[in-house]
Amino acid sequence: MSDRRLLLVHAHPDDESIGTGAVMAKYADEGAGVTLVTCTLGEEGEILIPGLANLAADQEDRLGEHRRTELADAMAALGVTDWRLLGGPGRYRDSGMLGTPGNERAEAFARADLLEAATDLVAIIREVQPQVLVTYDDFGGYGHPDHIQAHRVAMYAVLLAEAASFRPDLGQAWAVAKVYWGAFPREVVRRGIAALRAAGETTGFAAMDPDDIPFVIDDDLVTTAVPAAAYLDRKMDALRAHATQVAVDGDFFALSNNLGSEALGIEYFRLVRGALAGPLDDSGREMDLFAGIT
Repeated sequence: MSDRRLLLVHAHPDDESIGTGAVMAKYADEGAGVTLVTCTLGEEGEILIPGLANLAADQEDRLGEHRRTELADAMAALGVTDWRLLGGPGRYRDSGMLGTPGNERAEAFARADLLEAATDLVAIIREVQPQVLVTYDDFGGYGHPDHIQAHRVAMYAVLLAEAASFRPDLGQAWAVAKVYWGAFPREVVRRGIAALRAAGETTGFAAMDPDDIPFVIDDDLVTTAVPAAAYLDRKMDALRAHATQVAVDGDFFALSNNLGSEALGIEYFRLVRGALAGPLDDSGREMDLFAGIT
C-alpha cells in the first residue's frame, strides 16, 4: 500500500476530470494511491455527439453504459488504475436536475437512503485508508442534486468510517486526516473571462459575470492551490475522453488556451477537515493536499 493515499468522491463520469484531473494525474505519477469513486454513471446527461443521441435516457437509455467506457478511457489518460462505482455498476442512477423526469425515479441517487449510500463508501474508505478525501461543497458546486448528495454521502461516510462501533464487518475503523472541497476562486475565473473577451469571445462563458456563476467562490475561502501544470495535457486528454459530455474547445475549457496553465493546471480546494500546512504559495495557500501528513 502506498504511503500517501487520496480518495475522490464524484457524482458523474467527467466531474473528476473537470475539477481534479490534473491533481489525480500528478499524485498518480508521484506514486501515491489515487482512488476515484463515481456515484452514478450519468445516465441523464445531455449528449453532444449527434450520432449517439439514441443512447439518451428518453430513447434507448444506454448512455450510462457508454459513459462507463468514457470514464475508463479518462482514467487511462490520467494514469489512475483504481476507480470504482459506488455500490457497483448501476446501483445509483443519475438524478438529473430538479424538475426533470430523472429526478423523480426511485433509483435516483439524490433519493438514495443516506445511511445506505454512506455505508457503501465506508467500506471503500476502510479498505483504501486514505489520508485525504476530496469531494464537493455543501452546494455541490452548482446545485446539481447528485453533487449535493455526493457531498452528504462523503461527509457522513468520513464520520462513520472512524467510528469503531459502526459496522466492524466492513473493516477496521479509519480516520481521514484531511477533507477538501473542490473550489473555483472568483479572481481566477474573472481573469479567465477577461482573457476570453480580449481574445474576441463574446458568447457563452465569456458573456457571463463571475458573480453570477454558481460554482465560483470568494477567494478568501480557498485554502489550497495545487500546481499541476505539467499534467494539463493529460487532464485535457481525459476531458476529450468524455466526448458525449465535454466540448474541450468550447466555452469554459477555452480558458486553458486563453489563460494558460493557471486556468486548469492549478486546481483549487477548500480545506474543511484537518490543519493547513506549508509550504505555502504567495497567496498563503497550501500547495500539496498531503501537506502536514506524516
